[in-house]
Amino acid sequence: MSFSDEIENKAKDLGGKTKEAAGKLAGDDELRAEGKADQLEAGIDKAVGKVKEAVEGAVKTVEDKLGGKR
Repeated sequence: MSFSDEIENKAKDLGGKTKEAAGKLAGDDELRAEGKADQLEAGIDKAVGKVKEAVEGAVKTVEDKLGGKR
């Protein structure tokens, strides 16, 4: 996950927490649910980024063992 993706992901998570808190204070269940959904999306994006990094690392290891040939 690139640095800019990480920043965007953290912003999405923080925005979700803010929405959830605002919804809780206002008694707005829809806003609270939207905030939770934003947080869930940020968590999924983070997990996908970690899987992508792991796959890229595995591909690099295989390439290195094969002498950099594909």
